[in-house]
Amino acid sequence: MQAWSEDQGIDGTFVTMMGDPTRELTSALDMEMNHPGPPGVGIIGRCKRFALHVNDGTVKAVRVSEGPDDPAGDSDPSASLADAMLKVVKA
Repeated sequence: MQAWSEDQGIDGTFVTMMGDPTRELTSALDMEMNHPGPPGVGIIGRCKRFALHVNDGTVKAVRVSEGPDDPAGDSDPSASLADAMLKVVKA
């Protein structure tokens, strides 16, 4: 996560990059992908593409990028991208 943070130019900012290698947070947030998807792509149990707006420990908004035939949100990730989340925060 440190290398990704550095690569994205956000190292040392207010943004905190966090991993979830044991899927504890993913499970607690009910964000596990359970769509069967194409065989062999390994999406079962992986984390959905999502963004949270959290203020003082309270979740204010959740946005998930997924579709019926696109469980990973690859075709249209816009719901969880920065522009969409900035609109949520400003609302």
